[in-house]
Amino acid sequence: MKATRLVAAACFALAAQAFAAPPQARLVPEGEAIPDQPLYGLFHDYRKFSDFQGKPLIINVWASWCAPCRAEMGSLDRIAKRHNGRQFHIIGISTDDYPGKATDYLVRAAVSFDNYIDKNLLWETMLGAERIPLTVLIDAKGRVVKRVYGAKAWDSPEMVAVIEKSLGVKLR
Repeated sequence: MKATRLVAAACFALAAQAFAAPPQARLVPEGEAIPDQPLYGLFHDYRKFSDFQGKPLIINVWASWCAPCRAEMGSLDRIAKRHNGRQFHIIGISTDDYPGKATDYLVRAAVSFDNYIDKNLLWETMLGAERIPLTVLIDAKGRVVKRVYGAKAWDSPEMVAVIEKSLGVKLR
């Protein structure tokens, strides 16, 4: 009986940890580094933010139900197919409540770059995604360089110039 209570107490403690409040997140201002936090993959295991340091990073915050998010996804994918992993990395972070809706959209749209799900509003808060789509340009040291709200044609000359200037890369 005593062993049963100990097992029950241990299970309760583990469950409490699993459902504990998320870590306190705050908006990371431009010029400041993003803290090393987990990224839970929609199609693969999780990574840590620090796994991307060493090259600039473009983070797109989106949701499957967001028409402007879907509208810009093609241009991000074209940039990713040409440049991802070379001069910089591109990732997406979905704010969907149900990961299955995000994965369904990504499969239908044949998106080629890695996407993650935002658990506990951590990334939304840190990146400043009070509205979406949001694209955040991060330098090689993990610092926020620029936030761009709203759908953009990321492979247009105007937005390529923003990427080049903000991240110090040459795409043309």
